[in-house]
Amino acid sequence: MTNFGGAFWGELLKVRRSRMLWATALGFLILPAAGGLFMVILKNPEWAMRAGLISTKARLLAGTADWPSYLSLLSQGMAGGALVLFGLITSWVIGREYADRTAVDLLAVPTRRSTIVMAKLLVIALWSAGLTLEVLLVGLAVGVAVRLPPTTSAFVAAQLGVMAGVAMLSVLLMTPFAFLASAGRGYLAPVGGIFLVLMLAQLSSVLGRGQFFPWAVPLLATGAGGPDAVVGPISYAIVLVTCLLGIAATLWWWERADQIV
Repeated sequence: MTNFGGAFWGELLKVRRSRMLWATALGFLILPAAGGLFMVILKNPEWAMRAGLISTKARLLAGTADWPSYLSLLSQGMAGGALVLFGLITSWVIGREYADRTAVDLLAVPTRRSTIVMAKLLVIALWSAGLTLEVLLVGLAVGVAVRLPPTTSAFVAAQLGVMAGVAMLSVLLMTPFAFLASAGRGYLAPVGGIFLVLMLAQLSSVLGRGQFFPWAVPLLATGAGGPDAVVGPISYAIVLVTCLLGIAATLWWWERADQIV
């Protein structure tokens, strides 16, 4: 087994034995569950009022219970939820080494620090991809279960592709949080960073400049920003550059900062 293979396998074992894996799997199920409940309410507003789920003055009923509305809701939820959940995963994978005081052990193994970092980033990406697949499959099952009106398979496939693309963009934007977890030696700095970029993403979108702020791009890619918020090559290039800078900063920290413990 190569050094990278050993480091990667070790990270997988840490994830498999942790409760974080199951917590994130259950946490992401909230998205399709909430989307399904919203569709049920739209289909049966009278029942929802009798059940106390909404009031007669509620504005929740704007929209129709169909596949376009449902998948659009899931896509937008994915954009926000992935940023938070994938960010927490990144914080845990990197930050736990400091919380458990095992970072010093990693420095003693005969494996390059850059190899360890890249193994961790690959685990984060695969973990996030697994959660994305979970949402896509469960989301389809929920849509069928609530009996949404039929639509074309091509449309559904296209919308699922949008959701997968949003998740991929979100994964690329996790690398700066890996640096924050390393430089901050724990969970606090990356979690604070997550909430900071969420606020800045909202602000940049309101100001009409969201396409130039990397963490606003996933949501705008769903079409939530309207025709004025065009996400094009420049936006995707900004996301990619942010990803590469995050990787470079994290590698630099682990290679150079011997005071990390």
